[in-house]
Amino acid sequence: MPVNLQQRVGLLVRLGEYLHSDDTEWNNAKMRAGLENSWFTAEFINVAVDNIVRCFLQKEILEQWICHYTINDAAPRLVGIVMAGNIPLVGFHDFLSVFIAGHTAVIKPSSKDNVLIRHIAKKIAEWNQDAADFIRFEEMLKGCDAYIATGSNNSSRYFQYYFGKYPHIIRKNRTSVAILEGNETPEELALLTDDIHLYFGMGCRNVTKLYVPEGYNFIPLLEACKKYSYFSDHHKYKNNYDYNLALHILNNRFYMTSGSLLLVENTSLYSPVGQLHYQYYKHENEIEILSNEIQCVVGHHYTPFGKAQCPAIDEYADGVDTLRFLTAL
Repeated sequence: MPVNLQQRVGLLVRLGEYLHSDDTEWNNAKMRAGLENSWFTAEFINVAVDNIVRCFLQKEILEQWICHYTINDAAPRLVGIVMAGNIPLVGFHDFLSVFIAGHTAVIKPSSKDNVLIRHIAKKIAEWNQDAADFIRFEEMLKGCDAYIATGSNNSSRYFQYYFGKYPHIIRKNRTSVAILEGNETPEELALLTDDIHLYFGMGCRNVTKLYVPEGYNFIPLLEACKKYSYFSDHHKYKNNYDYNLALHILNNRFYMTSGSLLLVENTSLYSPVGQLHYQYYKHENEIEILSNEIQCVVGHHYTPFGKAQCPAIDEYADGVDTLRFLTAL
């Protein structure tokens, strides 16, 4: 039997309650995800889950979201989803959109984030056997009516080759930046360090570059970054930090450090793990934001400090309305 829209909303609300619970099976799944991918620490899995529950899986939020779309349960489609694996449950919003639209999600999860999404699908199937028909997992996506694929600039070329003749959303590399004015409060700088450090800086909504006024005083920011000095105890992060530090020392290049984060003047938007780029400006209107590469801009006139990793349910990746795409199939 088909699962109607209100039933799907009810299942998602129940999922939110489950993800916030202390259920043993759920705790074991989170532990297993951390064992399979050491970048997925318990702290950051919980941050990702908490953001999903608070920003997506509330009854009022879901109902307010779907009221702007015409969802036709009588015309389900097969929608292939290629998920990334850079941060925990990074592909959840795509799954959520396909599920709420009444289509069948045919998921190819990332090998780096394979545990959590499978566990979520298993629980939904346990609660409603009919809903199990809306979720499938495949190692190779074939025969779908539409595709949503997230990856690197390199993998996007393959996605375009394989999926280009079907309705599709293909996402490439993106990153986020912050524009500072030099008058940020200690509280704002503390929140900015979250935008930089959460998930070890590996998400597309992580700030990887700062635009700062000429003469900017970095000392308060470096002090605020010491909140994450414990990153030095994480072997993979420490290896990245040490490698980049060695390069700067060998090349006799100027850098600043909080002890666990390098600050380097560089025009590139993308910075490696353990490093943050900055660039000076004279006037804010000089700053060119390349919209096709920027996911989020943090600052006084933009996304508030500390909110980069908390997108609203209708704040779509790359600015492409996923649910509009799905309801038009």
